[in-house]
Amino acid sequence: METLVHPNEVILAEPRGFCAGVDRAIEIVERALVKFGAPIYVRHEIVHNTYVVNDLKSRGAIFIEDLAEVPAGATLVFSAHGVSQEVRREAAARGFQIFDATCPLVTKVHVEVAKLNREGFEFIMIGHKGHPEVEGTMGQLSDGIYLVEEVEDVAKVQVKDPSKLAVVTQTTLSVDDAAEILAEVKRVFPQVREPKKQDICYATQNRQDAVKLLAPQVDVVIVVGSPTSSNSNRLRELAERLGTPGYMVDAAEDLKPEWLEGRPRVGLTAGASAPDVLVQAVIDQLRQLGATTVRSLPGVEENVRFPLPVGLGDKSMAEVSASRS
Repeated sequence: METLVHPNEVILAEPRGFCAGVDRAIEIVERALVKFGAPIYVRHEIVHNTYVVNDLKSRGAIFIEDLAEVPAGATLVFSAHGVSQEVRREAAARGFQIFDATCPLVTKVHVEVAKLNREGFEFIMIGHKGHPEVEGTMGQLSDGIYLVEEVEDVAKVQVKDPSKLAVVTQTTLSVDDAAEILAEVKRVFPQVREPKKQDICYATQNRQDAVKLLAPQVDVVIVVGSPTSSNSNRLRELAERLGTPGYMVDAAEDLKPEWLEGRPRVGLTAGASAPDVLVQAVIDQLRQLGATTVRSLPGVEENVRFPLPVGLGDKSMAEVSASRS
């Protein structure tokens, strides 16, 4: 009878988990709860992570999609993914106190779109239909912005003037997929204007680079992240593309022992919206399944920090930390 091989080593990708934009967005909601008290309304999930959203719900955050659900005079936070100009106008007209938790790297894309639109440009957006970041960026304009999800979509785009065309990208895509689609955009529209710096965010790039280093050294890759998290899904897909089985878990209890049978080296990473507490819980679960050693691969050290909106920076972090406990 064959003896099953259980996991004996956990190798952690570096970096993994929270990025600066996610940290900032969660802190905005936490500080608003401390300063103004519950409830605080948040349009869409503040970040795409079940644990984070449920934790904030337990402290008085109410997540909504329709601004009609928010009472007059309430405090409203826009999620890290950004919102359309239509949502901004409606929120202002309803008189809410608004704090914008849009990731500054998404805001950078919005600013670029607005600037080039004033110069008469149309846009191709590389991204996933229905994702709130894509809806927010495309919603910066009433027309003249075209979504492409696959290389094949590029040929279907019809623009008024190919010399007045720019390309922007959802920040959480696969770096390789985005590059492939961008190459096709440049082939079909040779005069297209690219962003000065690629739109794929530093955290997305770093986490994907870490998986490229991790995957060849392990027998299976586990990604901690929620199903709605674009960047987490891309990490799992990347592992698979590199020839290593990949699975995504929203929580430690989602881990299936059969994924690990005959796979002694387990690679572990987390999407940019997944907190470290979930990673530690998965490590504990892997130890129970037989893992005896845990080590981290060397990787890029991230020191990015984004400023908070005016009006939320005057509560001490001690008070905010107290609200977490």
